[in-house]
Amino acid sequence: MDKNSRIYVAGHNGLVGSSIVRNLQNKGFNNIICKTRKELDLTNQVAVEMFFKEEKINYVFLAAAKVGGIGSNNTYPADYIMENLLIQCNVIKSSFDHNVQKLLFLGSSCIYPKLCPQPIKEEYLLTGPLEPTNEAYALAKISGLKMCQYFNSQYKTKFISVMPTNLYGPNDRFDENHSHVIPALITKIDKAKKLDKPTVELWGTGTPYREFLYVDDLADACVYLMEVYEDNEHVNIGTGKDISILSLAQLIKTMIDYKGEIVFDKSKPDGTPKKLLDISKIEKLGWKAKVSLEEGLKLTYDYYTNIQKQ
Repeated sequence: MDKNSRIYVAGHNGLVGSSIVRNLQNKGFNNIICKTRKELDLTNQVAVEMFFKEEKINYVFLAAAKVGGIGSNNTYPADYIMENLLIQCNVIKSSFDHNVQKLLFLGSSCIYPKLCPQPIKEEYLLTGPLEPTNEAYALAKISGLKMCQYFNSQYKTKFISVMPTNLYGPNDRFDENHSHVIPALITKIDKAKKLDKPTVELWGTGTPYREFLYVDDLADACVYLMEVYEDNEHVNIGTGKDISILSLAQLIKTMIDYKGEIVFDKSKPDGTPKKLLDISKIEKLGWKAKVSLEEGLKLTYDYYTNIQKQ
């Protein structure tokens, strides 16, 4: 990418998109194009087509998506598959129609089968049933990945896909019921501390293992791959390390200095029992995560406490 290339970051206000914008700016890219949802509805095909026609985009980071935690995914599956498919189809098709040089599509590690061999290699895609609680979101992301591959095969485009593990960091959504694991845990445990509650109740059993990637590491990987990678196979992005939900909760409890007890509501779903990505491919390409879980949690909690004061 040239420093003056017209780079469109779709979803620039979100967790991933905002981090990609920061990374690009820090590296001297000065022609970054961003549109809010009010300015450009990515589910509207005509609006997206007009945007690409007028803006003459060179590169696209497709980070826009409807995202949420296990409860939200399980409750609103129609919304998750419909909105994500519309966004993906509109942006990818318009990128093709208007000669975008390269597009990077952001998927999710939930695209892999529920009971996948560990660590999960890229080739394990579509080798077994998906986790039911986020099947709708996963199917949308698989479709986006395949759409990029099919355009590359048929039209010789340069559309690449990355599959990050569970993400966290600044600009995440902190909500007890609708956010991802780490912001949900931070919100619940911090609230229990402030209310001086003797216990804090978390979903599931605490036994599932998850891998967590600090969002600024993901952004750095995306910009790096946009520069160096052009193959048709998608690329996993992670840390290569996982932790149980119970251990993660205890880590956050200690960080927040909550003195109460963690209890689990075993009637609530756990999701996939273990999800650890094989990251040998991206490491061979020359990239590795830099931020440790402990460091990332501290940075995320600092961000959370700052927005609470506002």
